[in-house]
Amino acid sequence: MASLTINGSRVQVEAENDKPLLWVLREDVGLLGPKYGCGIAQCGACRVLIDGESTPSCAVRLGSLAGSSIVTVEGLSGQDGTLSALQQAWIDEQVPQCGFCQPGFLIAATALLARVPRPTDAQIDESITNICRCGTYPRIRRAIHRAAAVLSEG
Repeated sequence: MASLTINGSRVQVEAENDKPLLWVLREDVGLLGPKYGCGIAQCGACRVLIDGESTPSCAVRLGSLAGSSIVTVEGLSGQDGTLSALQQAWIDEQVPQCGFCQPGFLIAATALLARVPRPTDAQIDESITNICRCGTYPRIRRAIHRAAAVLSEG
């Protein structure tokens, strides 16, 4: 049994230590935001924040997470359900098409904005390596810039 902090709450999980975090989140905890895309940590659909770092959850095993804080896309909004500035920018810029990859993009962009409050297009392109088959990259960049502007205004 493992005790994890997920989206600010302590959660007890009964699973094998070598089980990938992605499957712990989806099967054992019931959080369906992180998606299975490639299974080899390349596409970004399964990204979560582990101690603030954008991490592909398919490549992390449960046994390596002792003392870690995990945030999924479900944990980005406020406790009262208020969307984060980034989530609202995603809506305002009409980023999603199919939406499958968007939770991973939101996580990666959240980590980027925590490190670089006003990123350039080049910094966005370098940091956000997720794959979107629908090709919403220009909208994603606009949403990140919009969120950065809102966050910088306080």
